[in-house]
Amino acid sequence: MEKYKEIEKSIMTTYRKRIWNKFTKSIRDYDMIQDGDKIAVCISGGKDSFLMAKCFQELKRHGKINFEVVYMVMNPGYNEENKQKIISNAELLNIPITMFESNIFNCVYKIDNNPCYICARMRRGYLYKKARELGCNKIALGHHFDDVIETILMGMLYGSQIQTMMPKLHSTFHEGMELIRPLYWVKEESIISWVNRNNLEFLQCACRFTEEYIKNDNEDGKSKREEVKKLIKSLKQNYDNIDINIFRSVENVNLNTIISYKKDGKTHHFLDDYDDFVFQHNEYNDGLTDNNEE
Repeated sequence: MEKYKEIEKSIMTTYRKRIWNKFTKSIRDYDMIQDGDKIAVCISGGKDSFLMAKCFQELKRHGKINFEVVYMVMNPGYNEENKQKIISNAELLNIPITMFESNIFNCVYKIDNNPCYICARMRRGYLYKKARELGCNKIALGHHFDDVIETILMGMLYGSQIQTMMPKLHSTFHEGMELIRPLYWVKEESIISWVNRNNLEFLQCACRFTEEYIKNDNEDGKSKREEVKKLIKSLKQNYDNIDINIFRSVENVNLNTIISYKKDGKTHHFLDDYDDFVFQHNEYNDGLTDNNEE
């Protein structure tokens, strides 16, 4: 049996519960794919996006939805070794990639403030533009469950806000385009296990900043995301469900207990209608107090 077929088989057998079922659950739960879609599956060269591409191949083979797929790779300025690594992995996994060039790394390398954020925004823009040129109406990114959890905590701890990485969203600047995240329910530990079981080797972050940090053994190069990842790992040692509870916290928001929130650019404050409160007396109020009262 050819190597890529063994890898495909592992997704549908050994990792059926941990990867395949979670992949299809994400698509069903958030209605990510409709008949007639043409999806640009964006491959960065890392383990997550390559796994996502393989899952899409299985979905095309076994699924009931009528849609098209393009396996798209953007070269933002990888060195030749990393570029060839992506091409070699695509051949090994039997993924027919469409690669295009950009100069994002050169542009971002000159920026001092928030280069990673700006790089991510620029990459997203290039992906949308190329996907549209290829006739696609959606792009698929390989963010997984751990990315979602880390984003929630990063927003709270470093951004003083409650927000999450959405499973899908409409593009703000590219009309008619959507972004979907089909690995939304897949945990990173499952992806790592799949990689190790199949003896695969993918790129880590391969930008020029990362190369500098590795070369200079720069401790300051550790990202906030890495810090949050370690925090969650330490918390899980005492309570294994801490990650799913973090996720549920943004599903179960009680606006009656929120001081303020923003929607469509407008801020809503609890004092806006505080004096409109009407006490509703019924038999259950007698002798009972609000648990939130002090």
